[in-house]
Amino acid sequence: MAAQATEYFIETQLRNHQKHYDSFSFPSILSPNPKSSPPADSLSDFTKEIKSQKPFLDSLLLKSGALLFRGFPVETAKDFNDVVEAFGFQELPYVGGAAPRTNVVGRVFTANESPPDQKIPFHHEMAQVPEFPSKLFFFCEVEPGCGGETPIVLSHIVYEKMKEKYPEFVVRLEEHGLIYTRVLGEDDDPSSPIGRGWKSTFLTSDKTIAEERAAKLGMKLEWIGDGVKSIMGPIPAIKYDESRQRKIWFNSMVAAYTGWEDARNDPVKAVTFGDGQPLPADIIYDCLKILDDECVAIPWKKGDVLLIDNWAVLHSRRPFDPPRRVLASLCK
Repeated sequence: MAAQATEYFIETQLRNHQKHYDSFSFPSILSPNPKSSPPADSLSDFTKEIKSQKPFLDSLLLKSGALLFRGFPVETAKDFNDVVEAFGFQELPYVGGAAPRTNVVGRVFTANESPPDQKIPFHHEMAQVPEFPSKLFFFCEVEPGCGGETPIVLSHIVYEKMKEKYPEFVVRLEEHGLIYTRVLGEDDDPSSPIGRGWKSTFLTSDKTIAEERAAKLGMKLEWIGDGVKSIMGPIPAIKYDESRQRKIWFNSMVAAYTGWEDARNDPVKAVTFGDGQPLPADIIYDCLKILDDECVAIPWKKGDVLLIDNWAVLHSRRPFDPPRRVLASLCK
């Protein structure tokens, strides 16, 4: 497949770490064009070219679903924030998400801070709430010692394979949607991948305000002891991607059923059909296998910036040996 190029960006291939479809590679990998003038050696040049080449980058993202920028001069969280700002996407406040995160600078947060030995299963970011980001940025500030990839998979491929293999299950999902249930403590629990406490989830220490903010998300709260049970749904599990004219596997079903586990939560009870009936374990675990079979996992390099279209792509995180520092930014 021939590489595409602008004066500044060149689309490159990474052997064994991409999937190749009829008209595109997944993800698209962009590197500095060695023939560019001026050379791609300053952050200001990079952000300026992002702005001037935005139509090219938008069309490539629409086609491929994910862009990996590799080899550009992005060194720090502040640099990453400048890159995110250059794209011009509106920021999405992190309200209602389950992962514990810390604001680093500007629009930049830590990615999920759960322990390194834990795998974070595939999910669309914040698929369990009505207002979710349309775009996600990740930035590798410190390369993992070993492992720690962020595998990605095209959502419409998962939908097509699930519909082909389990048509009745998919019809039921489309009819009923899903209900997500999670018990939140008062404060964040950094030992849990879903350990965000209710105070940071709803950005308040006032229970009445928390209830109001939950209601705006379509979420019901039931206060229990020192925590609260949040109930979201029924909420669609399959969505239609208008920009690409196709159905997508837009849910956190596998993530909730296989990974929403901590001292307060039983993952099997974390997600059900929208009518309250339990999900079939064998199909959930086969869906997990499909996700693993169809994904790509590019090892992180320092300075990498990964832009994901959350309408097109599910992502996860593999366990790792420290050190590793991957930062994130969510956009409307």
